[in-house]
Amino acid sequence: MFRRMFLCLLTLLPLACAAQATATADDALWQRLRAGGVIVLMRHAATTPGVGDPPGFELGKCATQRNLSAAGRDDARAIGAAFRHHNIVPGAVWSSRWCRCLETARLAFDGAKPEPTLDSMFQLDEATGAARLQDLRNRLEARRGMGPLVLVTHDVNIRALTGEYLEQGEMLLTELRDGRLAVIGRLNAHSGRPATPARAR
Repeated sequence: MFRRMFLCLLTLLPLACAAQATATADDALWQRLRAGGVIVLMRHAATTPGVGDPPGFELGKCATQRNLSAAGRDDARAIGAAFRHHNIVPGAVWSSRWCRCLETARLAFDGAKPEPTLDSMFQLDEATGAARLQDLRNRLEARRGMGPLVLVTHDVNIRALTGEYLEQGEMLLTELRDGRLAVIGRLNAHSGRPATPARAR
């Protein structure tokens, strides 16, 4: 019996150490975010299944778009709760005008504003996409040194800006270096969120 318990501990110890290391790394990122000067690139939270948008998509009509799922709405709220738990108030929140991005931003934060330079680049040609990214970088340069900025956008935009792939609801912490967004680290919807009492789940 003791041998079995010992073997069990040997198995669980690396997992516990890995979890502790992840928590420590996440804490460091939250502290870095609190220090300011960070630009958070956030992919919209989880959606109903699909890629892109259905035929007949219209920008101002959410019913024509691929929208957040119930789980995505929960994750968006969890992101906002994590920011509040760490006493971080974004200096500004900008969002793509797509409904799944705006809903993510508005469920997580107060005062989210639509930002056309964050709109999906999924169907843009290379030249148009490059011009839009440069416009966004210019706007970011104008805010250099101000409080944390949260940008809620799409996978294709984040990959174009950083070369990084994010899961839905994941966040990439970046800072401006030589006109480019340099990656500091990443957080997800459940990184650093406060524990939820069992009765409230």
